[in-house]
Amino acid sequence: MTLESKLLRFKEIGFSGIQFHDDDAVPEMNDLSEDQIIASADELKAHLDGLGLEAEFVAPRLWMDPRTAAGGFTSNSREDREFALWRSLRSIDIAKRLGTNRIVLWLAREGTLCAESKDPVEALGRLREAVNAMLAYDPEIRILIEPKPNEPIDRSFVPTAGHVLGFASGTTDPSRVGVLIESAHAVLAGLDPAFEMAFSLAHGKLWGVHLNDQNGLRYDQDKSFGAENLRSAFNQVKVLMENGYGGAGEYVGLDVKAMRTQTLEHSYQHLENSLRMVKLLEDKVRKIDSVRVGELVQARNYEAVEMYMLELLLGAAEK
Repeated sequence: MTLESKLLRFKEIGFSGIQFHDDDAVPEMNDLSEDQIIASADELKAHLDGLGLEAEFVAPRLWMDPRTAAGGFTSNSREDREFALWRSLRSIDIAKRLGTNRIVLWLAREGTLCAESKDPVEALGRLREAVNAMLAYDPEIRILIEPKPNEPIDRSFVPTAGHVLGFASGTTDPSRVGVLIESAHAVLAGLDPAFEMAFSLAHGKLWGVHLNDQNGLRYDQDKSFGAENLRSAFNQVKVLMENGYGGAGEYVGLDVKAMRTQTLEHSYQHLENSLRMVKLLEDKVRKIDSVRVGELVQARNYEAVEMYMLELLLGAAEK
């Protein structure tokens, strides 16, 4: 299936923005000159414009190339670190041509499988140097770091939202380094996704979300949003809506995968279902009787608050 046909289907489903890895936007980019990369990005921009779609962000894919197997930015090899930075700067070039200033860094291999294989203090210094180089390359970009505690490595250097904010404070321009929270990644850290979002919102740093679901501390499943933890999904939508997320142009993104047993005929239903769940839960949040909830909270009757929310989700609560 071609990228063009996928984009058309995304438009039909109801999406307005598309998330790109750098080599989604410009295939085989390692074999292209910088001018060729820009020309290819321009072609994609024209196609997006023709469909009325926007590029939400561009993310350098730094976990597939053999040169990034032990981490790109934090590799012990200078040549590998230089390659990772080259890809990242080309991602900035692509993003500019696509009309977005958002660069997402999923630091997939920036950690260790063997604790003694890297000095973590030195590695974080190298990571900071790379981010600083990206910030210096283009004064308009914003870098969204997407934390994850494990997989494909088991010790991440930046595993949670709190770590992202701490890391950002040491960069040359902390105002341009923020957080992208993915629901499943928070679950894998043993955390509540809604509270990871809230933590980032409280610091003015939640610049992106990937809504999905996760069945416990397993591999990163990227299940359809709300498929496993309905109340958690509700609270994620609730915290976003009640705190004005999206008011500055932030997107609500989905990072979901089709079931492995799914046929090609049904291969877009995970996207349709997840988008539908977001809209259904938005409607539930709008129906919350805030006066009633406030009275219960004031009376410290949290059991009643909890039952009210459960009834609301089940369609049994009165307005």
